Amino acid sequence: MTGSEGLRSRLMRGAMWLGGARVATNILGFVSTLVLARLLVPADFGLVALATTLLGVLTAMTAISLSDALVQHEQPEKEHFDTSFTLNLARGVLVGAFFAAISVPTAAFFEDARLIELMLVLSLTAVLTGLENPKCALFMRDLIFWQQSVMLVSQKAVALVVSLTIAFLYQSYWALIIGVVLGQAVSVLLSYALLPYRPRFTLSKTRDLFSFSIWLTFCNFITTLNWNFDNLLVGKVLGKTSLGYYSMGNHLAVMPTREVTSPIIGTLFPAFSNLKQAPERLRAAYQRAQSIVTAIALPAGVGMALVADPFVRLAMGEKWLPAVIVIQCLASIFAIQTLASLAHPLAMALGNTKLLFTRDLIAFAYRVPLLVVGLYLGGLEGIVYMRVFTGRISIYFNASIVSRLIEINYWEQLKPNLRTFAGIISMTMAVYAIGVLLPEAVDNIGLAINLAALIGGGAVVHIIVVGFAWNFMGRPVGIEDEALALVQNLLRRTRARFMGPA
Repeated sequence: MTGSEGLRSRLMRGAMWLGGARVATNILGFVSTLVLARLLVPADFGLVALATTLLGVLTAMTAISLSDALVQHEQPEKEHFDTSFTLNLARGVLVGAFFAAISVPTAAFFEDARLIELMLVLSLTAVLTGLENPKCALFMRDLIFWQQSVMLVSQKAVALVVSLTIAFLYQSYWALIIGVVLGQAVSVLLSYALLPYRPRFTLSKTRDLFSFSIWLTFCNFITTLNWNFDNLLVGKVLGKTSLGYYSMGNHLAVMPTREVTSPIIGTLFPAFSNLKQAPERLRAAYQRAQSIVTAIALPAGVGMALVADPFVRLAMGEKWLPAVIVIQCLASIFAIQTLASLAHPLAMALGNTKLLFTRDLIAFAYRVPLLVVGLYLGGLEGIVYMRVFTGRISIYFNASIVSRLIEINYWEQLKPNLRTFAGIISMTMAVYAIGVLLPEAVDNIGLAINLAALIGGGAVVHIIVVGFAWNFMGRPVGIEDEALALVQNLLRRTRARFMGPA
């Protein structure tokens, strides 16, 4: 097996492990979200969103991306891991203490005393994060992903059981918090069970790790503040009920795009790192990976937008209908943004994290004032429409980064996705046509039938059009090859099982 084939084989195995884990966590998270949406009210989600957003911003302000530095390092030593543990623990304790200390003034600012207890409990997650085993970075560095999969599924399973139990018994917003804390604790314990490590306090390799991670630290801070500022703005100006609609809509909108592509994207940072000394192979790997990500994410995200209304009515109830417009707009733009979403792992693999910081700083400079304008002109819908506008701008910046790093122009980045665009346009037209023909649903059974018809019809049309376009274009390299090879392999195994070898 050649080096290229070996790398591809390990990436495929890694994507399968992470893919299986993501499928499991998707199901668990999806079930949890829908059940909790039935048991709790939008204001509960808004209250928790305020607390978690504040912690996310504070965490990002101090994040030092040491795990990524260990992945990118060619030969990390024991002292590198000890330094990472020391820095992460110190940061976790300080963040937790500070978050607890600001709970009272924060509750006064948002005029809700319940935030005090929520923030005190959430501060524990910052400390738990600092206790995680730094050697787990070796799993990603060596393209070994089954351990990460076990940790992901276990954490989500614990959070699900705990959250649903509390929700059923007490119908309280605490269901959204306690499950997260206990799930994080399980993840920490598993990190040491899967890869034994005895930490030692030292700062001897701080300079070495910071040379890579410092720009990622700035980048994480700006990105988190940029993408969470709207939650704080909505919560303060429109109230916690509107924030509940907004945060739930945002969560459901990003889920299809994020979850179907995470298994692939999760393998690309170490994969691109392995190819950074071979520019031609890196370009080819990037184009192939980007076309696969878009081919999966675009129909998933746009499909979610097309069926948002019947989905919300059936799964969550009429009380969540204001979230429909959020899902429709954001699911579409999240999907379209995947056209250049791999700029981040590419820049990290090439060690050009300063470029990512510059991109995010510019995005922050134009996004925040535009969101403020959108909110005051159009309320909840105004801020959603403005996010669509700023999301389109971000595609240009990411494509520019890719062009600068590996010298692929905009057309070369767009061309492999043309058949996916054809499928999306056809799918959209088909779903609208089916929706016109379907009878109006008068109960949940009718909603379920209509939803199944929309999803099934749209999926069939998309697959047929993409397959025809792929064949018409001369069968270029892409996800169709992988799908065809998988089907042929399954047919061969089935034939051998039931009919014996030829």
